[in-house]
Amino acid sequence: MARVPLVKPEQGAGPIVQEMFDWVTEMEGDVPNHFYLEMNFPEHFKAKLGATQVLWQMGELDMPEIQHVGIAVSKANECQYCTAAFCTILNYGLGADEDETKTFLDEGTEALEEGRLKTIVDFALKVNMSPHSIEDEDVDGLRAVGLGDKGIVQLVHLVSDFSSYNRLNTALQTDYDYRDMWRTVAFNWSRQPGEAEGDNTRGLR
Repeated sequence: MARVPLVKPEQGAGPIVQEMFDWVTEMEGDVPNHFYLEMNFPEHFKAKLGATQVLWQMGELDMPEIQHVGIAVSKANECQYCTAAFCTILNYGLGADEDETKTFLDEGTEALEEGRLKTIVDFALKVNMSPHSIEDEDVDGLRAVGLGDKGIVQLVHLVSDFSSYNRLNTALQTDYDYRDMWRTVAFNWSRQPGEAEGDNTRGLR
């Protein structure tokens, strides 16, 4: 159970948040509990969503690349909630093949061919694990697959953005409301005796 209430606005969330509620419903099939948890601090939530929207829509990386980064970073940070969220966006919202998404979730960059996406995700994981270990050659590798200065800065910010969501949902134990399949594949999760069944319909067409 979440450590703070899930706040569901009765009189509407305002145009900024409502726009994001509509978008996330399109991408995931419904508004996730994470959004309602964030509504405990709505002023920050609006600003945070605005920054995330800029990162996702106004940089050099496309949406599938961004979601692959989100999945990889969230799994590395052991956030079941966010890992499932970004798998749902990639599979349900963006139409990626479910089996390919599961293979990436299970095998990570080993499942990717050499090229732009693998280079991007490998760099993101290295930034997430140890930013001090980044070398000039790593940045040169991003340039070699087509990223410019804007895309490089975008990618580092994406890692930070995803990590912040990982910490929030993990520390405050946001009630899981995605398909159990995602956390089973990523973390060998299994329901414990007496544990309530989660929402297994989100992200199903």
